[in-house]
Amino acid sequence: MTGKKFTQLDWDDLRHFLAVAQVGTFLGAAKILGIEHATVRRRIAALETRLGRKLIDRRGQRIVLTPDGDQVVELAAPIALQAASIEQLGRTSSKELQGEIRISAPPALSSALLAKPVVDLRHQYPGIQVTLVGEKRFASLNRREADVAIRLSRPEEGDYKITKVGAISFDFYASEDYLASTRPADWTFIGYDESMKAAPQHIRLMEFAAGRPIALRSSVLEFQAAAACAGGGVVMLPDFAVESMEGLKRIDSGAPLTREIWLVVHSEIKDVPAVRAVVETLKQAFRR
Repeated sequence: MTGKKFTQLDWDDLRHFLAVAQVGTFLGAAKILGIEHATVRRRIAALETRLGRKLIDRRGQRIVLTPDGDQVVELAAPIALQAASIEQLGRTSSKELQGEIRISAPPALSSALLAKPVVDLRHQYPGIQVTLVGEKRFASLNRREADVAIRLSRPEEGDYKITKVGAISFDFYASEDYLASTRPADWTFIGYDESMKAAPQHIRLMEFAAGRPIALRSSVLEFQAAAACAGGGVVMLPDFAVESMEGLKRIDSGAPLTREIWLVVHSEIKDVPAVRAVVETLKQAFRR
């Protein structure tokens, strides 16, 4: 190259850039990578400096790729998959119950059902470190965003070992005082925000509300339950969220909504001892 000094690329810079390209925000990428969002910014700035190209444009909180950014994603994505495959190959050769395992699961389900099983796992296998990422989206097991994923919908494609481990029932609840003082025609509802508008439980709630107002919205299940206990309206909750909660009364609305729970692990690492131990622990947790 004439007149320009060649600077060797840092793969970690590309990895951070691909995470931003995938989710569209620095904060989202930082969550995937398990780091501070300032580090993500710094890494991408370093990559742009090394390439001498502008790769992203900021539009409010969202990030849009430039044409150069799109080209970098196209070229780097296959490399990322190959690197993940090499990493998985190394892990499959391990026969020891040790290493870090990342579990991706819906936040509310993680809090209510996974804390004790994960702690018990750590007591039994102290060489295994667990990172639990609470997120609604399906983490990419190919890109090592997670090793094991728990989801309420079955993946349609991918080289995965998929196991149905249970089911969750959703039904309508409100405080006894609210039901005693408010006519059904005047009920207001506690629903999800826009991020959950396609969820089956949100669709069912909208059908049951039948035009009655959604007065409170939140993506946080614990807030929804607390708001219902405080007399804020009618809410749709999963069975595990009301087992230890007093003051809520079930509303007879016909058959409850049932969602299946799926445990997903990439086929290439399903037999890694540490991964297998985590998978078996999670299976037992949902059988109880």
